Amino acid sequence: MGKINWVKGWLVLWAGLLLYGCATSGDVQTLDGEISRIHSQLNTIQKEKDSIKSELAAFEKESQKDVSNLQTEDKRLQADLLIRLENLQSQIQILSTGVEEYKEFLTRPSKEIDRVREDAALRTRLLEEREKTLEEKSKAQEERTKTLEERLKATEDRLKGLEGKMSEWVSKQMEAEKPTPGKEAPVETKGISPGAGTLYKDAYETFQKGDLEEARRKFETFLKQYPNSSLSDNAQFWIGETYYLKRDFEKAILEYEKAIAKYPEGDKTPAALLKQGFAFLELGDKTNARNILRRLIERYPQSDQAETAKKKLEAIK
Repeated sequence: MGKINWVKGWLVLWAGLLLYGCATSGDVQTLDGEISRIHSQLNTIQKEKDSIKSELAAFEKESQKDVSNLQTEDKRLQADLLIRLENLQSQIQILSTGVEEYKEFLTRPSKEIDRVREDAALRTRLLEEREKTLEEKSKAQEERTKTLEERLKATEDRLKGLEGKMSEWVSKQMEAEKPTPGKEAPVETKGISPGAGTLYKDAYETFQKGDLEEARRKFETFLKQYPNSSLSDNAQFWIGETYYLKRDFEKAILEYEKAIAKYPEGDKTPAALLKQGFAFLELGDKTNARNILRRLIERYPQSDQAETAKKKLEAIK
C-alpha cells in the first residue's frame, strides 16, 4: 500500500509541472515512459495481489477442512474415551462386587463351613461305599466265571464221553446194517455194469469205514450216474443212514422217503420204513412213528423188519 501511495505522489507532481508549463518536450517523453513503467508495475502488483488473495482463500479453505477433521477426530476420541471409561467403571463394579462377596464369605458363621465339610465327608463316604460295592460285584463275577469254567470243563468231558459212546454206537449200528451174504457183494452178481458196481462198492466201503460225509457224497454221485440201476434203492437208503447216524433225523426221514417212493419194490424199502419210524421216535413224534411201523407190518408182513416193528409198537407207550 505504501508503494501505491508513492506512485500516486509522483503522478501528482508531474501533473503539476505540466500545468505550469515549465516542462520541456524531453521531460514529457521521460514522463510518459515513467508513467508506462509505473502502469506496468501497477499491473504486476495487481497480479501479485490477486495471487495472494487466491492463496489466502485456498489457505482458509484448507484450514477450515483441517479444523473440521480435527473436530471429527476429537469427537471420535471423546466417544472412544467414553466407552473405555464405561468399561473401566463396569470392571471396577465387578471387582467391587467380588470383594464384597469375599468379605461376606469371610464373615459367614462357622456353621456354614461345617456344613460344607459334612457335605464333603458324606460324598466321600458314598464314593467309598460305591467302590466297595463294585469290588464285591467284581469278586462275585470272578467266582461266577470260575464256576462257569468248571461247568464248561465238565461239559467238555461229558461231550468227550458221549462222543466215545456215539462212536461205539455208530460202529454197532453199522455192524447191524451190514448186508447178508450175497445181498450187497459182489455187486456184479446183480447184473449191473462193472463201472456201476465199482462206484457203489467204493461208496459202501467208505460208509463202513465211518466216513459218513464222504460216503454220502459218493452215493449221491452213484445215483446221478445210475439212477435206475438195481442198486439205486440201496444207495438211496444208505444216504438216509448217513443222516440217521449223524442224528440229523429230519433229513434222514426225507431221504428214507425217497427210497420208499422211488423204489417201492426195492430190497431196502422195508428197512427204510423201519428206520423212518425209528427217526420219528427219536424226534418224539410217537403218532407218526406208530403209523409208519403199522404201514410196514401191513405191506411187508413176512419181512424181518415187520417183526422188529411189532416189538417196537408194543414198547411204545
